[in-house]
Amino acid sequence: MSQGSTNSTAEKKLKWWQLSLLGVAGTIGTGYFLGSSLAISIGGPAVLIAYALAAVGTYIVFDALARMTSKQPEQGSFRSYAKKAFGAWAGFASGWVYWFSELLIMGSQLTALSIFSRFWFPSVPLWIFAAGFGLVGLCIVFFGNKGFDQVENVLAIIKIAAIIMFLVLAIALLAGWIGGTKYAHKVPMDMASIFPKGGLGLWSAFLFAFYAYGGIEVLGIMSYRLEKPEDAPKAGKVMLTALSIVYIVSIGLALTMVPLSAFNPKESPFVLALSSDHLAFVPHVFNGVLIVAGFSTMTASLYAVTSMMITLAQESDAPQIFSRKWKDKYPLFALSLIGCGLVGTIIMSLLLPGKVYEYITTAAGLMLMYNWLFILLSSARLLESRTLDVVKRWTGFVLISLAVIGTLFHSLSRPGFLISLLLVCLIGISDFIVQRMRKKKGMENDMKQQDMKNTVDENAHSKGTHFHITGIRKKKSKIK
Repeated sequence: MSQGSTNSTAEKKLKWWQLSLLGVAGTIGTGYFLGSSLAISIGGPAVLIAYALAAVGTYIVFDALARMTSKQPEQGSFRSYAKKAFGAWAGFASGWVYWFSELLIMGSQLTALSIFSRFWFPSVPLWIFAAGFGLVGLCIVFFGNKGFDQVENVLAIIKIAAIIMFLVLAIALLAGWIGGTKYAHKVPMDMASIFPKGGLGLWSAFLFAFYAYGGIEVLGIMSYRLEKPEDAPKAGKVMLTALSIVYIVSIGLALTMVPLSAFNPKESPFVLALSSDHLAFVPHVFNGVLIVAGFSTMTASLYAVTSMMITLAQESDAPQIFSRKWKDKYPLFALSLIGCGLVGTIIMSLLLPGKVYEYITTAAGLMLMYNWLFILLSSARLLESRTLDVVKRWTGFVLISLAVIGTLFHSLSRPGFLISLLLVCLIGISDFIVQRMRKKKGMENDMKQQDMKNTVDENAHSKGTHFHITGIRKKKSKIK
C-alpha cells in the first residue's frame, strides 16, 4: 500500500466501539467457519469450554499488546517491542515467526476455500482450486486496489450477515417452524455425550479454539488510531466478549442439530446444520458466503506477509532484494517469495489431499501461539507490572502452553506440531548465523574505526607539538 494511503488512514481516529466492531469483522474467518468442525471432530461438544478459555487467553495477549501500543506506538508493533525487550535476535525471530504464521494461515485459508468450492464440484482436485484462488490473490496484491479497504468493509458485513442468517435459521429449524431437517436434533446432556473423547480430546482441540481468534495482534496494531489510546483494553474486552458469545452460541446450535459422527474437517458445521429439504438453497448460499469471506481474509493475509517481508528486508533481517519494488511500485520480489510458499501449499494439496487442511491449520495455529508468547514476554520486560498483571500474564502463558502441548496427543494435529517445530528450528539457526555475522562485522568496523582514530590522534599530536614550538618561537621573537 502506498505511503499516502497509510498516512490518510493514520489520520482517521476511532472510538473504542468502532475498533471493537473492526476486530469482530476482521477476526471471523475460515478458522471459525471450517476450523470449528476440526475442533468438534477432535474434542466433541466439550470444545465450547475450549472456546471460552481461548477467549480469556486471547484477551490477555491483546491487553498486553494494547498497553505497549498506548505507551509507545511503534510501526513494527510486537516485533519492535520484542527487539526493545530482548535485542536484535528477538526482533529477527518475532518477525520471521509472524511471517511464517501468516503464510501458513494463508495456506490454511487457501485450502479451506478449495474445500468450500468442492461442495459444488466434488470431482475437481483440491490443488486446482488452491492454485486458482492463490493466483487471483497474488494478482490483487501485485497490482493493488485503491478500493480494497471499501471492499473489505463490505465483505466484513457479509460475514456478520452470514452468522446472523445461520442463527435465525438454526432457531427456526430447532423450533420446528421449518421442517425437513436432515438430522435428528439432540442436546448432549450426559458426560459421555459432552466428553466423547474424554479430557484428552478436549485438550487436543484447544489449539483450534485459539486459532478461531487469530488476528488479534492486528487489532493491537490498530490501537494507535484510537481517540483515547487508553481505551484499547476496553475495546478488546468488548470485542472478545462478543466473539466468544457468537462462537459458543453458533457452535452450540450446530452441536444440537448435527450428530457428532457427521462432523468432519471437509465440511463447515454450519452448512451441515442447515441441511433441510425445505431449505435446499440455503447451504448453497451459505457456502458462497463462506468463499467470499474466506477469500477476503486470505487476501488480507497476503497484504500482511508482503508488508512484513518488505519491513524485514528494509531492516536487514531479510535479503535486501525483497524490499525492492519493480518500477518503484510493484512488490515483485517479496511476492515471488510468498508465491513459492503458496506453491508449497498447493503441492501439499496434491500429495496429501485428505489431510492437508489439518496439518497446515495446526502448524499455522502453533506459529501464531509462538508469536503470542513473544508478546507476553515482551510486555513483562517493557511494562510496569502490578500483582494482577503478573497473574494475568502467567494465566496467558499456561493457557497458550496447554494449547501447544495438546497437539501432541492427536494423530491429526501431531504432524502440524512437527512442521512448526521444524520452522522454529530453521528460524533459530538463521537467527544465530545472522547475529554472529553482524557481531563479526561490528567488531571489524570497530577495529577499523579504532585504527582510524589512532591515526588521527597521532597526526593531531604531531601537528599540535609542532604548532606549540612554533608559537613559542614567535613569542620570543616578539619580545626581542
